[in-house]
Amino acid sequence: MRAASRLLASVGFALLAGTPALAHHSFAAEFDGTKPVTLKGTVTRVEWISPHGWGHIDVKGPDGKVVSWAIETAGPNALLRRGVRKTDFPIGSEVVVSGYRAKNGTSTANASTFTVPDGRELIAGSSGTGAPGDGAGVRAK
Repeated sequence: MRAASRLLASVGFALLAGTPALAHHSFAAEFDGTKPVTLKGTVTRVEWISPHGWGHIDVKGPDGKVVSWAIETAGPNALLRRGVRKTDFPIGSEVVVSGYRAKNGTSTANASTFTVPDGRELIAGSSGTGAPGDGAGVRAK
């Protein structure tokens, strides 16, 4: 019986060692709290996944060029607790996102809020600790 337990434990450890860890980062690791951004665009994709949700929007710039933005949010569980549902972001709808730009200069942001077509402002939460006004304890309006 002891040999079987050791074998089972060894197999378990071997499987875990081969599994990549999902890293959770702080806000400050990727985003700049001194660079707020407001984006108005069309929803192209919604990824309701853990540990961070993602919204993808196409934003038309002043020059008429469309830029695709990736918008990181809190995870689905945190969003659901704040009254935010995936169905609040139908593909093709226009939203306004308030958040903070990525440090690396890409068209990536961390959302604080989304304003959806019916006028509701939804708290997007924070994807990690350290975000300005991370939305802790705040509910959707």
